[in-house]
Amino acid sequence: MKYFGFLYLIAAGLVGFTQGLKPGFDRNEYIEQMLISVQSVKDSSYASEFDRPKSFEMIYQSENIGLDNSWDLWLNSENIASISLRGTTEKPESWLENFYAAMIPAKGTIIIEGNKEFEYDLSADPKAAVHVGWAVGLAYLIRDIQPKIDSLYEKGTKDFLITGHSQGGAIAYLLTAHLRRQQLLGNLPSDLKFKTYCSAAPKPGNLYFAYTYEAMTQNGWGFNVVNSADWVPEVPMSIQTLNDFNTVNPFVNVDQIIKKQKLPARVVMKRIYKKLDKPTKKAQKNYEKYLGKMANKLVANKLEGLSVPDYVESNNYVRTGITIVLTPDQNYYDKFPNNPEAIFSHHFHHPYLYLARRLGKAFYE
Repeated sequence: MKYFGFLYLIAAGLVGFTQGLKPGFDRNEYIEQMLISVQSVKDSSYASEFDRPKSFEMIYQSENIGLDNSWDLWLNSENIASISLRGTTEKPESWLENFYAAMIPAKGTIIIEGNKEFEYDLSADPKAAVHVGWAVGLAYLIRDIQPKIDSLYEKGTKDFLITGHSQGGAIAYLLTAHLRRQQLLGNLPSDLKFKTYCSAAPKPGNLYFAYTYEAMTQNGWGFNVVNSADWVPEVPMSIQTLNDFNTVNPFVNVDQIIKKQKLPARVVMKRIYKKLDKPTKKAQKNYEKYLGKMANKLVANKLEGLSVPDYVESNNYVRTGITIVLTPDQNYYDKFPNNPEAIFSHHFHHPYLYLARRLGKAFYE
């Protein structure tokens, strides 16, 4: 009997070893995370329209902090935790966080109230840059999230799902990058596993941030779920200037190339080059002026003592992560018609869950 009992324990241990988070897009896993996200809205009338999550139970819900940010912590019977980041609310400060859309370096220091410093590190690439408003959101949230991760890890929880819908998805990108960078730097245990579902998320940063994020989550550990009828994943507006290209590119020495041409061609080429170059640079400066410097004054009225790094001269926002496209058909539009007076009709949880449940396969590689 002792022998068979020993074999049973070994078998149970092996089964436990094979459980937990696995790479790859799992439709049912995403749906469960969306049902969790619904509860994060903190609106009982809205939540009543949806099923409760099947396998997760909420163990913590934060207060509203920063620019009306909030998050929940959930746990299931397999000892998998879920960090759910709330999206935009109806409060003006929550919308202000979205419109505070200049870029800052992906590595630096943000000072929040009480002179508390958040040394964030989202990419090793010095060219990487991210949305300043959502970085500020992360600065407030991480002070509450990090201790909860540490506490659960001490109790044996090593697998964490990170989920956010809308603005919550944008911050989920930054939270994932921060936690994974902390692992690479040796500040977090290497056996922690993070798997991320950014849903209906806007673009979080520039191309070089996207490269870093995708490298850190490649092989199926970070997904960007998009309803192709939803306009939110198309923002913030992107402006690509010649400064946004990699270091080695044909535009670096364009003046030298033009000088080698004969006089008539040189005059024409120089004029064309300026006409192509100046408008994008002017647009970028205006973007930084209104959605950076002017928005900062409004944010400072809400967050006393806030200080952020100098803005990056770029607004080259790009779609980030492995993208799972939810494609509407006529049945979808019969249920969720285009309505200019209901601009979020394709953005809320209902249309995303409707399309996710109609995906052809439960697992995508």
